[in-house]
Amino acid sequence: MAPILLNCMGNDHTEYMKQYVQVKNPYLETMEEDILYHFSLSTKTHNLPEMFGDIKFVCVGGSTNRMKAFAQFIHQELKQPGNPEDLRDICEGTDRYCMYKVGPVLSISHGMGVPSISIMLHELIKLLHHAQCRDVILFRLGTSGGVGLAPGTVVITDKAVDYSFRPQFEQVVLGKVITRSTELDEGVASELLQCSSELQNVPTVIGNTMCTHDFYEGQGRLDGALCSFSQEEKLEYLRNAYDAGVRNIEMESTVFAAMCRVCGLKAAVVCVALLHRFEGGQSTAPHDVLVDYQQRPQVLVSHFIKKRLGQII
Repeated sequence: MAPILLNCMGNDHTEYMKQYVQVKNPYLETMEEDILYHFSLSTKTHNLPEMFGDIKFVCVGGSTNRMKAFAQFIHQELKQPGNPEDLRDICEGTDRYCMYKVGPVLSISHGMGVPSISIMLHELIKLLHHAQCRDVILFRLGTSGGVGLAPGTVVITDKAVDYSFRPQFEQVVLGKVITRSTELDEGVASELLQCSSELQNVPTVIGNTMCTHDFYEGQGRLDGALCSFSQEEKLEYLRNAYDAGVRNIEMESTVFAAMCRVCGLKAAVVCVALLHRFEGGQSTAPHDVLVDYQQRPQVLVSHFIKKRLGQII
């Protein structure tokens, strides 16, 4: 169900509507109710503009625990009233995703892999549309395997690329392959890189991110239940990826970039490298070191948000 506005704006009405987050599905306009099933929300049972209309930043990540921790962290960083421990999971009516609202920031989990994040993104973009949100920036915060980078390095994605290092996402629709571009907003990436230079202990680069269909064979790991290639073949593939500008590997960036681009949303992927993939497929770093690494994208994006809100000059 699209946002309803009184037709009192004359010829400016269409342009005014375009400022809202857009969906690319004409059938939504004909629906009396839109049920966001995996969020346990609906346009009939919830006042979405009242609940979410002030959202300006959406941060998504795989783990429910990590996104709850990020919500509590950004609550403290933005000096919001109340106890961060009391934040309520808006999606508590379902066990698929978690969602926390902290002022103008929404923190949501997306699970692992393209199918899980794509389901979440469909409902998230519809949510932002129904809530009449404007000028929203989306961030994917995550972990990844580094390609030619020291563990702990944060990668701001330039282009999300597929297994052949192409900046595109292929979606099968009604038996046909639809190809969508995965280029991300250069301005947001540059602003994030500038923010990283203002922080201590957050080494950061801009590079391409390769998105794969799985964690093991698709990423050239030798430690899965199946392995159909040699150590030499793995290293050759990773070298080719590096030469193509790939600096990290994960499992969600292409569909994230593609869907945001189609809907005109500014977006960024910010992932930390937990290990150097030329040196192996398993991280041997101590737990406290891994925790520190995983917090680095959160610290960087928090700094970005605070600058945008005028809390840092």
